Amino acid sequence: MKTRITELLGIEYPIFQGGMAWVAEQHLAAAVSNAGGLGLLGGASAPGDVIRNMIRETKKLTDKPFGVNVMLMSPYADDVARILVEEGVKVVTTGAGVPDKYMKDWKAAGIRVIPVVASVGQARLMERIGADAVVAEGMESGGHIGEATTMTLIPQVADAVKIPVIGAGGIADGRGMMAAFMLGAEGVQIGTRFVASTEAVVADAYKQKIVKAKDIDSTVTGLSHGHPVRCLRNDMTREYRKLEAEGKTFEELEYLTLGSLRKAVQEGDIKNGTVMAGQIAGMIHDVKPCREIIQDIMKEFHDLARKAAAYE
Repeated sequence: MKTRITELLGIEYPIFQGGMAWVAEQHLAAAVSNAGGLGLLGGASAPGDVIRNMIRETKKLTDKPFGVNVMLMSPYADDVARILVEEGVKVVTTGAGVPDKYMKDWKAAGIRVIPVVASVGQARLMERIGADAVVAEGMESGGHIGEATTMTLIPQVADAVKIPVIGAGGIADGRGMMAAFMLGAEGVQIGTRFVASTEAVVADAYKQKIVKAKDIDSTVTGLSHGHPVRCLRNDMTREYRKLEAEGKTFEELEYLTLGSLRKAVQEGDIKNGTVMAGQIAGMIHDVKPCREIIQDIMKEFHDLARKAAAYE
């Protein structure tokens, strides 16, 4: 399958694996890349030497293109930006900021820069500073979210910029991918579906929480202080929402979630940890290898394309 994204990055399928904190490490990224997609390492707030090691370990597991997601608010962002050049990383996605201060060095190193955006204004800004593409991520996604839905965001961003658009948020199968393409995307980024994969180094309890999720099990915390996070309902989210309703401060609420994502991902504490997952969780019913996930998505996508031709 060829789109501007596959041509730009040298990948077989226009499917990105989300750069999820504590989840997107070398085993998952390499598995997605080996299956024909683009695996991403999640930089989150990790120090530069940790990122350097993940890059080198990923290179041992795949000779296919992969990238790193850089959280620009990280105190180590400057070090990570430099290390990406030193280690010869070819693709960078960014979040939580504008990567303008790194663009010159990244471009000189031949790095493809693809920021994640939640609005048309952000997309236009990223295009102006030289981004190669953007990921338009709707609020159906897991983790930190914006306000626009995927359905409304993708077409508006696609109309606003000339660079390729990757759709994200609430996409887990070929139907979601086809919908994103019909809205103007040329690729998709998928997170939650890849958490429930064989290769994801995530506590089994976390994966099973996703597999057993129903359509109503997704919730958003942090709306009261402007830092919304989508996750699956549990004891922590109920307490958080209760304290929010009581008017607790941002600092008091953040104390409740300190280290809670790591607690869920690594320790399997799905009661008190933050189980980040998108609204699509209710459609995920099994844990399978990344290669099967991608093959299933592409088969369904192509089947739908053939059916759509019948309406011409």
